[in-house]
Amino acid sequence: MLLALEVKNLVKYYGDFKALDGVSFEVEKGEIFGLIGPNAAGKSTTLKIIATLLSFDSGNISVFGNDLLKNRQKIRSIISYLPEEAGAYKNLSGQDYLNFIASFYSKNQEERDLLVKKAEEIADLGEKIKEKASTYSKGMIRKLLLARALMPEAKLTILDEPTSGLDVLNSIKIRNIIKKFREKGITFLISSHNMLEVEYLCDRIALIDKGKIVESGKAKDLEEKYQVQNMEEVFEKATNHYV
Repeated sequence: MLLALEVKNLVKYYGDFKALDGVSFEVEKGEIFGLIGPNAAGKSTTLKIIATLLSFDSGNISVFGNDLLKNRQKIRSIISYLPEEAGAYKNLSGQDYLNFIASFYSKNQEERDLLVKKAEEIADLGEKIKEKASTYSKGMIRKLLLARALMPEAKLTILDEPTSGLDVLNSIKIRNIIKKFREKGITFLISSHNMLEVEYLCDRIALIDKGKIVESGKAKDLEEKYQVQNMEEVFEKATNHYV
């Protein structure tokens, strides 16, 4: 088993508040792994640390065998990260925005053009790609941002709430795009508070609550373990959060 990501005993404080309390999980190469839990459970903090945007107080993180503390720049070169709060430059057209992002991943104009073409196909915005992002709906913006995140085909792609605020049809489209890129061998780490969506999308899942991993495994196995119908009910039983 080749590990794309290994997180061991991760601890993070914000002042006196312990946001992460010994978080540990592993992501295998080529799988879609979901980190799910309610708001303020520690999902985004975990992802930002793995993406090298936040420091941590103790623990270990390895990305494709690279220790995060020793090989931060190497890790940045093999990951792509889309935060939940990400936005596009509204005064740029979608096409110009993708051109700008592609410039960071390309050595020449030919490479940049190929990246932009690929991203435009992912975004699937038609002629709207030439219009300013300020005219886009939330769903269109999210598809543009997903295209930006998938453009480099990074070995590990980290998506924080990729379908947040989207309607059913746009959510389905984004899930299908993620599955398509997994077929290319890309590994995904996805966080969400939408437990049913992650159940449909992910190969394996870890449940996080109050900064701790409370369960992990395949959705079907966890449902059988707790004798319930879905991951929402698994979470209720695993954390004793009964309504």
